[in-house]
This record gives sequence, C-alpha cells and structure tokens, in this order.
Amino acid sequence: MTTQERPPTTTDAGIPVASDEHSLSVGPDGPLLLQDHYLIEQMAAFNRERIPERQPHAKGGGAFGIFKTTQDVSAFTRAAVFQPGAETDVIVRFSTVAGERGSPDTWRDPRGFAVKFYTTEGNLDIVGNNTPIFFIRDPLKFQHFIRSQKRRANNNLRDHDMQWDFWTLSPESAHMVTWLMGDRGIPRTWRNMNGYGSHAYMWINAQGERCWVKYHFKTDQGIEFLTQEEGDRMASVDADCHQRDLYEHIAAGEFPSWTLKVQIMPFEDAKTYRFNPFDLTKVWPHHDYPLREVGRMTLNRNVSDYHTEMEQLAFEPNNLVAGTGLSPDKMLLARGFSYSDAHRARLGVNYKQIPVNSPRVEVHSYSKDGGMRVKNVSDPVYAPNSYGGPVARPDLTDDGGKFYADGDMVRAAYTLHAEDDDWGQAGTMVREVLDDAARERLVNNIVGHLLDGVSEPVLVRAFEYWHNVDKELGDHIEHGVRAKRREKVAKA
Repeated sequence: MTTQERPPTTTDAGIPVASDEHSLSVGPDGPLLLQDHYLIEQMAAFNRERIPERQPHAKGGGAFGIFKTTQDVSAFTRAAVFQPGAETDVIVRFSTVAGERGSPDTWRDPRGFAVKFYTTEGNLDIVGNNTPIFFIRDPLKFQHFIRSQKRRANNNLRDHDMQWDFWTLSPESAHMVTWLMGDRGIPRTWRNMNGYGSHAYMWINAQGERCWVKYHFKTDQGIEFLTQEEGDRMASVDADCHQRDLYEHIAAGEFPSWTLKVQIMPFEDAKTYRFNPFDLTKVWPHHDYPLREVGRMTLNRNVSDYHTEMEQLAFEPNNLVAGTGLSPDKMLLARGFSYSDAHRARLGVNYKQIPVNSPRVEVHSYSKDGGMRVKNVSDPVYAPNSYGGPVARPDLTDDGGKFYADGDMVRAAYTLHAEDDDWGQAGTMVREVLDDAARERLVNNIVGHLLDGVSEPVLVRAFEYWHNVDKELGDHIEHGVRAKRREKVAKA
C-alpha cells in the first residue's frame, strides 16, 4: 500500500498527526515545545496504560465463543440461556490464582475458569476454577489465604513456609491441597482442563420450583497434565505457554470445546444430605447426584485487543438471570460483593459500560454519573416517578434465588451434617480416585514442596496433616522428606 492508501495516524481525538517519529522542537537541536500535544498525549497515555492488576487471578487469558444448549433442562430452570436449542455468545478467561501478571503459566496453582454468557436476559457469569472445591469455607479467611500464597513483606519472595503454615492451621484445606499437589495442579494446557462453578447455585423453573445445582465444564480435549519437572522446565522455556497454546489453536481453526454438565440436588435434600452441600471444601459424590448434560461451549475467536477485551473483562457471581440464583454458601455470598467491589476499585464504578462487560440487551438503570460514564442518562433519574421511567418487574427475575434462613446473629462454623469432617473426602480421593502412579507423583510433589524452606515446627504439622488425610500417604511423605534432608546434610 502507498502512503496515500494507508489510514493516517491520529490523536485519540481522531486528529491527523504530522509525524510518528519526530517531536516538535526549536530547531533540530533545540528544546522541545509544550504545545506538541501529540507528544504530550503519547507520554501521558503511556504512563497510565497499565491499570492495577487483579489481586488474585492476575495472570490469564482467554477467548470468545458460543454456548449451545443441547439437552432439555427446562424442568429445572427457566433461564433462557439453558432452554433447548438456545445459542449464546460467551467469553472465557483462564488464569492462575497467586502469580502476578508476568508469572509463568506453569506454576503449581489452581486455574481460574470464568465464563460470561451474553444472554437475552442480561449477563450470566459463572466464576470458578479448574477444581470443584476450594481451600476454605468462610470468606473471613479468604484475604489471609491469598496473602499466605503471595509474597513476604520483608524480602518480597513467595514462601512455602507461609503456605504450609496457613494450610496446616486450616484443616479444611486438605481436600483442595490434595488436588493441588496432584496431577491436576499443573494442566498441560488450558484446553486440557475442566472448569467448575465449584459452589452450589440455585435453579428455578417456570413454576417457581427450586433445586440446587453444580456446574461442571468437561473438556472435550481430554485431561492432560505436566509433571513438576515438565512444569519447571516450561516456566523457563516459555512462561506464556498456556496463553500461546490457546491463541495459536484458535487462530489455526482448531476450536477447543467443553461440555457443560450439571449435578442437580432436590431443594429439600440439602437439609439432610450427609455432607453440608454448601461447604465449598466438599464435593457431591456423583453416585448420589449424577452428571446431567446441558450443552457445549466452543471457543472460536481470539481477542483482538488484550487490554480492552481481557484485562478489563470483569466477572461477578451476582450477575444472575431469571431461573438462576445463589445458595447459602458463605463463600459465594461474600463473592457476590467482593467481585463487583474489586471491579469498582480497579476499573471504576462504570466498568459495566466497557464494551466487553456490556450486556447485549438494553440497559434501563437509575445509575448516574461517576468516573468514565460514557452512556447518556435521561430524566427522570429517580424512582419512583410519574414521568415514564423504568419500573421494576418481579415477574422477570428470581431476585438472586430465595431460601429460608432464621436464627440468632452468631459467628460460627456451619452446622455439621452426618459425614462432615475435614479429612474424609481428601482421604477418599487418595485411596479410591488416584491410581498407584498418581499417588506416587502426589507424594513426590508434596515432598519437593515441603523441602523448600519449610521450618521444622510447620513441617511437623504438615506430617500430621497428611497422616490425617491418609496414614500410609503421610508415612511416605514423612519418610521422603526426612530421607532427603539427611541426604542433603550428608553432602554438605
């Protein structure tokens, strides 16, 4: 293309600029001039082009796609997105939890798995991980947990002693730590991992009948993982390997997909189920509540601008459409506030006007003004009013889902159900889910992690922690750590 055929460089106001290379100066060798507004704009924009990174889940990427409902679950939910034959645009973001934006993709860490459905009834967000469980069950501990996985205040380094100190003092973490230290702690690619809503949510059908539901996005590419050694090697060879893999496969027309399945629990079952169904550290065993297929999600379009379409992408569990709702899960209820508040702090109060966050339906709200408001408001700007402003329509919403609650205001743990404890499901996973080779890799991963700077008092608690999960597993871990420490001392 000739110069005349190419579009002109402009300022952000659309005004053509005189040069992409030379600042305005007094003669070729003289001082620069303040009236060079293009130079000023470029320098000022550069200083401000990095918004604060997310607190957890800072490193990540994703793509656009489509979700097609292939099965009939209308008996359980009236949500339009889940009606037979419905097709809905989506965007998905994958991430690591603890690492900063520049951290390697292959650190041993849970992976975020967040989906935004641009439905005909507004945005629906399912925000989870590549694990069906989490480390804690009360949101008051969340901030402390994240800080224990981040960096020390004195040397700004991540610290295994900090991590194990928190985990061993929080026995409810055992199930999740067993997942994390196992094979799925380092997925081979984002395409080769499942995604889970993790929490229990509510579904409501057209008759107003309620049930509890858990979301499972099952990878159609198959589960694959990296060993610790492979992950460490890849961190030095290509720290962005997961981002690169997804982008290149989509660019080549090899579109990854996931089949959405759900577990459905009748509303009344929750009261007497053997585990507390709202405890985020527990799963619902599939033989109690089998998986039921809903539809398929396919990612078929890469982002065109990472900053606007991925870095400014904002998910929140309180984006709920009619036919969906929350549950008494304390972690989920807290996330309903914390996610949207994080976006207000990081992106500004009008973050939902950023195109990637905007719903595909008309917005008629009474929100007004604030930083970065770009969509006009019109009078009346208050409710109630008698001038034709929007009015609430309870028939079009289920108001986040409703469930009965009563009792004194207390600070207390969940009421225990018949088989609730902190170690049982982790032990079942070790003994009944993992094969011998997977158990051996689990032991090796834990031993290697405990050898890296964990102090003796914390180490003793870690041995007890794993003995509580499974006596034989704990014996192997303690023997492995002690043997390697003696070997290290002998070589010194």
